[in-house]
Amino acid sequence: MATTKTTRAAATGTPLQVISVAEVTARLATWLRRLPPPQERIDRLIAELDERFAGRTEPITEDACVEIERVAWPYSRHLLLQYDRDGTGTPDEQDPGWPEPDPETILLNAAQVRQVSRLDGGACLIRLDGFEPLSIAQPYLDGAFALARGATAILLDLRANVGGYPETVAYLAGRLLGGKAVKLSEVTYRDHQRQWWTPDLPAGTAVPADTPVAVLVSGRTFSSGEALAYHLQARGRVVVGERTPGAADHVTEIRLAATVTAELPFGYSTDSVTGTNWEGRGVAPRVECAADDAVDAALACF
Repeated sequence: MATTKTTRAAATGTPLQVISVAEVTARLATWLRRLPPPQERIDRLIAELDERFAGRTEPITEDACVEIERVAWPYSRHLLLQYDRDGTGTPDEQDPGWPEPDPETILLNAAQVRQVSRLDGGACLIRLDGFEPLSIAQPYLDGAFALARGATAILLDLRANVGGYPETVAYLAGRLLGGKAVKLSEVTYRDHQRQWWTPDLPAGTAVPADTPVAVLVSGRTFSSGEALAYHLQARGRVVVGERTPGAADHVTEIRLAATVTAELPFGYSTDSVTGTNWEGRGVAPRVECAADDAVDAALACF
């Protein structure tokens, strides 16, 4: 049976609850029963957590959080635990939703547009390391594609992309798929579904249909970064580089304990062309190579 005990912070005398590994995994399992749509893989994950951690009465630590993550990843690659030994927050009873982004930080980082450069031969490389909310990111994305106008090819560099907002994925897909609205994906939640479509873009805004497009990926490309690569590959664009980790679920942030915050799945994505997704398998590039060689390998495709 899980056990907890109370100690006092040395500096303040404030009571701190020390929670066990078993208690954290029990709370994790409770949220996994509440949040995502019923799926066999989630049921198997809950059973695995119970089998591996139900008797673990030692206090939760950063190492234990990492151990739980590694057990969870074959079932839900998105599941992450963050440990803060000085944490004092109250465990969530309701899903609070994803924290609001900080506009100043987004602007400071140019909405994760890290590089736009014209290569020898006229191809344009656009490096995006994340997908910020479209309401803030669009001017930066539009600027990147303006600089790419007239390029002989587009290399979309997602090798360091850690994901972000699905509306930005849909907008970028529209830029690269011809400018007419197409259904991109459907996300299934416990009590509803949501479709994602690319936007209808003004004439001349999208990359011309005869311009070759390659998407560069690596073992660090994650979440919505994988989504964009997967959706584009399903529609005939070339993906180049390393297989990605395979994180296709939509996630929310839940505080399990004062010291532990989790990213947990609450919906799963299905591509409208393939009828499936990349969860657990990753995006398999059409042209496989080391991530560092992806630019040269992509240029060799054209």
